[in-house]
Amino acid sequence: MKLNPEKEVVETVAKLMLISARTAPKAKGEDEIVTAILSQEEKEAIAKEMERIGQKETHKFFKRDAQNVWDSEAVILVGLNFKKPVGVNCGACGYDCNTILKQKSFEIEYAGPVCTIRAIDLGIAIGSLVSVAKELGVDNRVMYSIGVSAKKLGLMDAQIILGIPLSVKGKNIFFDRKPI
Repeated sequence: MKLNPEKEVVETVAKLMLISARTAPKAKGEDEIVTAILSQEEKEAIAKEMERIGQKETHKFFKRDAQNVWDSEAVILVGLNFKKPVGVNCGACGYDCNTILKQKSFEIEYAGPVCTIRAIDLGIAIGSLVSVAKELGVDNRVMYSIGVSAKKLGLMDAQIILGIPLSVKGKNIFFDRKPI
């Protein structure tokens, strides 16, 4: 007898979610999206890093989010590995497509500058993959805090990373979170 077949299915749902991110529409059909499903050890490392970062006054919400990571069955990372601008010269990044790659890179929690249209591609991919979880009844939440922690730990080659914890419980663990 299997102890909890619902939780066993979460890994399959996570894989389906990654497919949805991969096939989501992207500007000019060029894909700079990177994805991963964390191992148990990586998940624990991220939760610990989130608790550490949560010691900062401005980042107390990282500690709250860390509890969601501990309580989740799986965590997905989705990032933007920006290599080249789309080429439309929209200027939204603050530069034109001919000069953005020549700018000095900077990093606070994310790295920049990045092409805004590539960042929009990331948002579309995330919307696509979380819709799969919703349709299959798996609770989830997109978290900046997971992405920042993953970036600090060097778990993904990307300038921007977001994390999505997945949960299958009788009550959505992401619903009654206390504001910080």
